Amino acid sequence: MTTIENGSGTRELAGKRALVTGGTRGIGAAVVRRLLDAGAEVLTTARSAAGTVPEGAAFVTADVRTRDGAQALAAAAQEVLGGVDVLVHNAGGAGPHADAVAIPDEEWQNALDLNFLASVRLDSLLAPGMRERRSGVILHVSSAAVPAALPPFLHYTAAKAALENYSRGLASQLAPSGIRVNTVTPGRTATPGGEATRKQWALLDAGPGQDNTTPPLGRDGQPDDIAHAVLFLVSDRASWLTGSNLVVDGGEFTRG
Repeated sequence: MTTIENGSGTRELAGKRALVTGGTRGIGAAVVRRLLDAGAEVLTTARSAAGTVPEGAAFVTADVRTRDGAQALAAAAQEVLGGVDVLVHNAGGAGPHADAVAIPDEEWQNALDLNFLASVRLDSLLAPGMRERRSGVILHVSSAAVPAALPPFLHYTAAKAALENYSRGLASQLAPSGIRVNTVTPGRTATPGGEATRKQWALLDAGPGQDNTTPPLGRDGQPDDIAHAVLFLVSDRASWLTGSNLVVDGGEFTRG
């Protein structure tokens, strides 16, 4: 196990209590492991226990797509951790469609609930405790596909675009209370979920936009590439960063 230390030799998140959504596989599991290595006490969650919970983390089943699910998760975090100092919103995703105009209403709603409103709801439940302590970090996970607005994933990228806008506004709102809010934006990353989505996309007659070329840095991202960026943003090394969006995509997309 890699131990993450600061200059004084102390694990930099020792004493911190972290909640990570979607933390049983892929990027989320890598984030959980990095936070544990850095000394944090970690609770993670998913809709089912089908994934593998990283050793050392607590786990609770929760569906963050609903207000009731968010409330149950916030209550579990209070019971297990006694409060949350670091909140990482990793749960997300949506399947591709051949025709953006034909994406059903229920899939639009599901994409908004999972990729945007889940963060809004959970933040509203956990930020008040951070305000009372006058410290805390909230980290939202977006997608480097947002500026491309790929038609097969328009419901997903629209929800993530809303998340980025919300994250910047929330950062301004909470900064006077000592709470930092940032976004990390992964590009194409080698995860089970990402691979399954790309296979689905390849089966569609989706028109222009499908691009399977290697990112300019010469490889797909690995979960740890994103997890190390998350660790930096939630640590004191980023204590002067709020309202920022750190894009980790190997140069895959151009952002204005």
